[in-house]
Amino acid sequence: MSVYSMTGFANAGDTRSYESKGDADHAAGAPGRPAVAVDARSVNGRFLDVAIRLPDELRSLEPAIRELVTARVRRGKVEIRVHLGRDDGERWPSPRADQLGRLSALEDTVRAWLPRAAPLTVHEALQWCRAGSPAPQADEVVLACARAAVDGLLAAREREGAALARGLRERVAGLRALADRAEPLVPQSVARQRERFVERWNEALAAGSGGTALPAGGEAALAERALAEAVAYAVRIDVAEELLRLRSHLDAIDQLLAKGGEVGKRLEFLIQELQREANTLGSKSTSLELTAISVDMKVLVEQLREQVQNLE
Repeated sequence: MSVYSMTGFANAGDTRSYESKGDADHAAGAPGRPAVAVDARSVNGRFLDVAIRLPDELRSLEPAIRELVTARVRRGKVEIRVHLGRDDGERWPSPRADQLGRLSALEDTVRAWLPRAAPLTVHEALQWCRAGSPAPQADEVVLACARAAVDGLLAAREREGAALARGLRERVAGLRALADRAEPLVPQSVARQRERFVERWNEALAAGSGGTALPAGGEAALAERALAEAVAYAVRIDVAEELLRLRSHLDAIDQLLAKGGEVGKRLEFLIQELQREANTLGSKSTSLELTAISVDMKVLVEQLREQVQNLE
C-alpha cells in the first residue's frame, strides 16, 4: 500500500457540460453555454476537514461531493471548489426553429386580439427564445468532474507521499549509521569514566587523610566502596540500552513505510520516542564524540518530524 502526503492539488473540467444530444445549437463550446471546472486541493491537518465551495444552484450536490472525499481521504484540510462558466450577456445561443415557429404563432394570436400591439423586435425574440431554452442539468457532469478531481488529488498525494517516504528512509539510514558509530564508543567511555572516578576518589582520600594512618582493613573497604561507586556511575552513563531502543524505533518506522496506508500518527509517536533517546544520549554523554553524535541525531530526528507532519 502506498504512503500518502496530505498536500496536493488537482482539477478537472468538462467543456461539454451542457451539450444536449441531437441539438446542434447546444454543441460543446456553443456561445452562452457555461462549462464545469472542479478544483481539489489539500494541506496539512490534524484531522479530516472538508470544505466545499459550490454555486448556489448546485448546493444540493454538497452531500454527494462530501461523501466522495470522506470515502477516500482520512486526514488533511481538503477544499473542493466548483466553478461554472457564466454567460456574459452578450453571447447568444442560436434560436431553434420550433421556438421561432411557436413565438410567431403566439404573436399572430396576440395581434388578432390586439391589432394595435407592436410587432416583436429581434432583441425581444432572442430574449424569449433564450428564456424558453430548457435549463441545463449539470448535476451528473459536476459529480463526474468532482470524482475526476478527487482521483487526481489522490494521485498527487501519492506521488508526494512516495517522495516523502524516500526522504524518511534516507534519514532513518543516517540515524542507523550514527548509532553504529556510537556503539563502540560506549564501553570505551564507561571504562574511561570508571578509571577517572577511581583516580579522583583516591586523590580525595589522600588529601583528606592528612597523612593519618587508616585503621586495619580501612583501605580495602574504601577501595571496595570506590569501585562500587564507580560501577554505579558507569551504569548511569551507559547508553547501550538507549541505542537498542533507538534501533527498534527505526525498525518500526521501516515497517510502517513498507506497509503504507495511514501511517502519519504512528510515525509521529515514533519520532517522539527517537527524540527522547537522542536527548538521553546527549545528557549521558561524557565524551565529545558521543555529544557530536547526539547533536547529529537530533538534527535528523527534527527533519523526520517535519516530513512526517505531511503524511496522512
